[in-house]
Amino acid sequence: MTHPFLERLRRGPLLADGAMGTMLHASGARVDQCLDALNLEQPDWVRDIHLAYIRAGAEVIQSNTFGASAPRLAEHGYGGQVREINFRGVKLAREAREISGQAVWLAGTVGPLGRRARRGDELRLDIAEPAFAEQMAALWEAGADLLILETFSDLPELLVALRLAKATTDLPVVAEVTFGNDGVTGDGTLPADVARALAAAGADAAGVNCSLGPARLLDFIAEMHAAEPGMPLSAMPNAGLPYRAGERMIYPTAPHYFAERTPQFLAQGVALVGGCCGTTPAHIAAMRAGLDEAIGQPHRSPAGHEELAPLPMVRVSAPGVAPTGEEAPEPTGLLRKLRAGKFVVSVEVDPPRGFSAAKMLEGAAIARERGADAVNVADSPMARVRMGALALCVLIQQQVGIETILHLTTRDRSLMGLQADLIGAHALGVRNIIALTGDPPSLGDTHESSAVYDVDSIGLAKIISQFNQGLDRSGKPFGDRSAFTIIVASDPTRADMIQEVDRFHRKVSAGAHLTMTQPIFDPALWSRFLQLYEERHGPFPVPVLIGILPLQSHRHASFLHNEVPGITIPEAALARMERAGAEGRKEGVRMAQELLLELMELPHVQGVYLMPSFGRYEVACEVLDVVKDRAVQ
Repeated sequence: MTHPFLERLRRGPLLADGAMGTMLHASGARVDQCLDALNLEQPDWVRDIHLAYIRAGAEVIQSNTFGASAPRLAEHGYGGQVREINFRGVKLAREAREISGQAVWLAGTVGPLGRRARRGDELRLDIAEPAFAEQMAALWEAGADLLILETFSDLPELLVALRLAKATTDLPVVAEVTFGNDGVTGDGTLPADVARALAAAGADAAGVNCSLGPARLLDFIAEMHAAEPGMPLSAMPNAGLPYRAGERMIYPTAPHYFAERTPQFLAQGVALVGGCCGTTPAHIAAMRAGLDEAIGQPHRSPAGHEELAPLPMVRVSAPGVAPTGEEAPEPTGLLRKLRAGKFVVSVEVDPPRGFSAAKMLEGAAIARERGADAVNVADSPMARVRMGALALCVLIQQQVGIETILHLTTRDRSLMGLQADLIGAHALGVRNIIALTGDPPSLGDTHESSAVYDVDSIGLAKIISQFNQGLDRSGKPFGDRSAFTIIVASDPTRADMIQEVDRFHRKVSAGAHLTMTQPIFDPALWSRFLQLYEERHGPFPVPVLIGILPLQSHRHASFLHNEVPGITIPEAALARMERAGAEGRKEGVRMAQELLLELMELPHVQGVYLMPSFGRYEVACEVLDVVKDRAVQ
């Protein structure tokens, strides 16, 4: 089960970002300030720097956590906030990715531990091992896609960090050293020996950062490539040797020089290239141009946001059937598949927080390639402002070519607004609607927003059903019938199962065609829900798409269980994730696959609704491999 980042790295080189510290000082940080603590104290600075690098063309952004280990934080009085600072560091990078909408990778950065973890020249393992493990676990839990161990001048310390990274997480690890002008690390190791040692220790990529300018660093990379030609390499040089001008450190190397050197790095086996101290978004934009030219790709403009390609006009057939006893409009493709007995698959995509939907379109394309029948698009989940779900549905259907399921909440829309949006969705060809009440605004980040709730999800299902009969909410005829597939939610994990069953019965009585459940981690929950429904209301009336959420780690599972409304994880599943340790991602996929196979044997389960964590669509879609295997058998 190869990690998605490594699969991407094998397909071609990636561009990383540049200096974080340089940009934070330019934003106003003091020279003696704890830069990692700015994740808490100046989050806008950090997020804006990430955004600037993404807009310059970076495909890998590194969290502001280089010195966020317990020994380094203790030097500034933050030793007790390791998890909080690291967690926030990844969260800010993820927020920048969501705002940009770009398909970038989030790297959790880890640096050397400093003097507090040493006795003279000797590394104290009793301090180093728990410090590395604590920081890496926090980065992993927060949703980092990979770890970058950077600026290690002592190879033995880097090997300890690499060992702990492999033991603590299942993330790919890029291990980087820094050399002096004499061409050796601080402990006297040559580049070729560094490459051999890191390859033997299991690094997924090895490289050099900081050190000197691009020319000298290229020499070191060439020696490493000659020693380990099969090892992917990373190169992130400083912008030359700095000099002091008053209170400022000036780095002399211009962006165009970085662009000129980029093809030379690629020729020496570099798969991940970026910048270190002194580099800025201007350097990364120049490297973007150099990299694109080297690999023969059209240059992507480093504008404030990337413009989407013009959308083709889509002819949507008119519903065109009067409600006078004539034949009803043709149902959606999703409903036709269900009625034909097909096992259907949907994958959820959250809209971006910004103006570009590139990351979400990529996720939808991955889902389509892996066999999904539809893509769910959430409607500002957790009451946080995002791109309108209908807009993203249209982009996905037109640019990816897969059917969508629009989440429509009554939280933000009056009766007039709900009906207007339904008419617009139908005209645009978005005709699978899941009727939801929506999370209250108090849960999100716009507390001054007012909820509407003219109707709840049951009332919305009734409105859509009336549209399908050719009538608006007040009973006035449209002249045509709509062809919506009406979907409602169900939650078999609720503590008050009778209340949930009775409410679900009201939803399906309002005209629902199928239901999609909250994430389930125990098949017995669905069996109890089904049994109770049939005891109280008779035969179960609709097909079911079971919600499956692959877990990433024990901490991820614990967070979902304790802090996310609507998710309940059994103790047995929590214990299994805890035993998995660093193999959490693989174990989470295995558990989801086992669960899916069990659920497929239960009555009325006719599909799966996959919910990726941290935007990891590739990981979620791995669950579908068991469906394909079963189809082959």
